[in-house]
Formats: sequence, C-alpha cells, structure tokens
Amino acid sequence: MSKKARGAKGAPPAAPKPERWTEVVQGPGDLECAFAIREIAFIEEQSVAPEVERDEADESAVHVLAYEHGHAVGTGRLVVLGESGPDAQSENAAGNGRWGQIGRVAVMGSSRRRGMGGLILAALEDEARRLALAGLVVHVQTWLQELFARQGYSVRGGQFQEAGMPHLEMVKRLTDEPLPEDGGAEDVPRGTEA
Repeated sequence: MSKKARGAKGAPPAAPKPERWTEVVQGPGDLECAFAIREIAFIEEQSVAPEVERDEADESAVHVLAYEHGHAVGTGRLVVLGESGPDAQSENAAGNGRWGQIGRVAVMGSSRRRGMGGLILAALEDEARRLALAGLVVHVQTWLQELFARQGYSVRGGQFQEAGMPHLEMVKRLTDEPLPEDGGAEDVPRGTEA
C-alpha cells in the first residue's frame, strides 16, 4: 500500500460506511438534524402541534439518527422511565426493573418502506440493552402495529388517541422473564406520551 493510499499519518484508510447505518446523536448539530426530520414527519405531514411534538423528555433521551447513502433520513428516541417506570407506585410493579420508552420514530418519505424504521428500532433496542433496561414500551400509530409486532412487541390494552391519531401501546421485555399474561399486564410500566 502506498503512503498516499494510507492517509496523512500513515494509518490505513477508514473502511467505507455501509449504505445504511445508525448512530447515537452526539452533539447539538445531530440533535437539530433529528428535530428537523421529526418536524417534517410529524408537524408538516401529520399536523401534530409543535408543542406536542417537542417535549422535556428530549433533553434526557437517547436519540439516534439513521443514515442512507450518507444522508440522515430517520430518527428515534429512547426515554428511560425510571425504576419500574411510571407504575412504580403499584404493588404489582415491584421487581419489574427499569423500563424505557421508544418514541418519535420518524423516517423521511423518500426512505420509507425500505427497512429504515426497523433499523432505527434495532439501534434503540441496542441502547436499551446497553442501559440494562428490563423492557420497552412504545405508543405506535395503529398502521405501524405490524412493524413492531415483527420485532417482538405485543399489544397491551386497547386503542387510544394521541396527538389526534389512533395509537396502541406495545411492550417488549428485553430480559429473559416472560411478559405477564393478558389481564396481568399491570406490572409492566405504562408509557407516557411518546
């Protein structure tokens, strides 16, 4: 390998990035990029009110960006719900472990229906495992139920309205403990508006 091919400091050239990948947001520029994608997907395309789309959970959330051919085309966030999640006061929540909530998953229109949502979901689940979370809660628009079901999420409860659209709450345990049977799901933490 020639010196020119090895780079300025003699190190081998960096391996090329794949066509599609995800990265955890590292700084304010990346975060603004994630917000811009969400603004297009939720505020412009789905008419979600800006004050609903952005919230205080953004400050503490783990955000990821999905890239395709070098361009950011999708995003999502993971919010840690705390010890046993929001149902911590419930006697059934004891020993449930910390849970997280995935939300604000958005993909630019030109990159939809090509697996980007699944890529974002996998990256967020990897972050949840890194944080040793016991499971995940997500509020999905009803038309996305199949995507999350293919990734191992189960519906909990009935349909409800969030941001003016029909949603379902879905859960996935990340540990080996099984999810409670239907009707006993009260010990799985409830999510908040994602």
